[in-house]
Amino acid sequence: MSCQRTIFPFSAIVGQERMKKALALNAVNPRLGGVLIRGQKGTAKSTAVRALANLLPQIEVVSDCPFHCDPRREGEMCAACRDRKARHETLPTMTRPMQVVELPLGATEDRVLGTLDIEKAIKKGEKHFEPGILASAHRGILYVDEVNLLDDHLVDVLLDSAAMGVNTVEREGVSFSHPARFMLIGTMNPEEGELRPQLLDRFGLCVDVEGITDGGARMDVVRRYLRYESDPHGFLHEWETEEKKLSDYIVTAQNLLPQVIYADEILSLITTIAIEMNVDGHRADIAMLKTAQAIAAYHHRTEVTEDDVREAAELVLSHRMRRKPFQEPRVDKEKLEQAMQNHKKQPPKPDQNSEHETKKKTLNNKTISIMQTSPTGARM
Repeated sequence: MSCQRTIFPFSAIVGQERMKKALALNAVNPRLGGVLIRGQKGTAKSTAVRALANLLPQIEVVSDCPFHCDPRREGEMCAACRDRKARHETLPTMTRPMQVVELPLGATEDRVLGTLDIEKAIKKGEKHFEPGILASAHRGILYVDEVNLLDDHLVDVLLDSAAMGVNTVEREGVSFSHPARFMLIGTMNPEEGELRPQLLDRFGLCVDVEGITDGGARMDVVRRYLRYESDPHGFLHEWETEEKKLSDYIVTAQNLLPQVIYADEILSLITTIAIEMNVDGHRADIAMLKTAQAIAAYHHRTEVTEDDVREAAELVLSHRMRRKPFQEPRVDKEKLEQAMQNHKKQPPKPDQNSEHETKKKTLNNKTISIMQTSPTGARM
């Protein structure tokens, strides 16, 4: 894999394993709902987000489309590309690296969503749309630093688009929609204020990061940074092999994800955990299941296990738990284990998913390469 851009390598980041794992899982399944990274300043939050893009394969786009449509997926194209396809036009294509689009803190709604020329629409009946940040982020990564300082309405809009995969702009009775599928990553320092619970709940995963307290690891942070600062290209070359291993590992997980299955017992376990952990709504249940599937795929397995659910619960529930004032936003691991034990004590339920069993038997007859650990250097 070529390392032309001088961005600190993902695999060279010291520690912060939960943060790196959460980012990798969103790369495996960009529809997990994004990840919120909370932590003190100087804990490699921004570095990890920018480095993630370099791990992901290049994408093919329609070269003259402002929404970077995939020329192979007509169902996900913008209206203009679909019309051209219907006229049997040959769409011009190109490949480009995965992009990280950063949302400026002072961005206006028009800058984020895009703008409609109402005068042209009324006088000429033409829809002229000026694309915004969400158009640029389609099929890429949308990074919002200090998301807790962003206007609540804008955060809501971003989360809506991330969930629906579409951005719709309406002005004076005129509307325009375009695809807006992106991996949403927000970072924040809790010392500067919190997000409202309603907005927290919309993020799929959440991780808390802290400064490294081990002396040896802190020395590694300093050494690596200074080597990178003095010779960025040389440092990237040192880590190129590890970056290629991790990139291939994630791509394999992406390809395995559609094959990952789960038993009714796993779904029952997830709902039991959500109930016993007093989580409101149903987003947590859905996020836990999708995350558990991504974890199984990440470890190159095709069936979800209880351990996958346990790990998913810790990533999905920490920001959704009801907590008292000044209480740390963490999952009570003892309570989580108790919930899992309580589920085991419940009488077995009749299997209602014969389709799952058939699919499971089919997959078990296939030879699947299983890698139990991450590539050297990633240690996720």
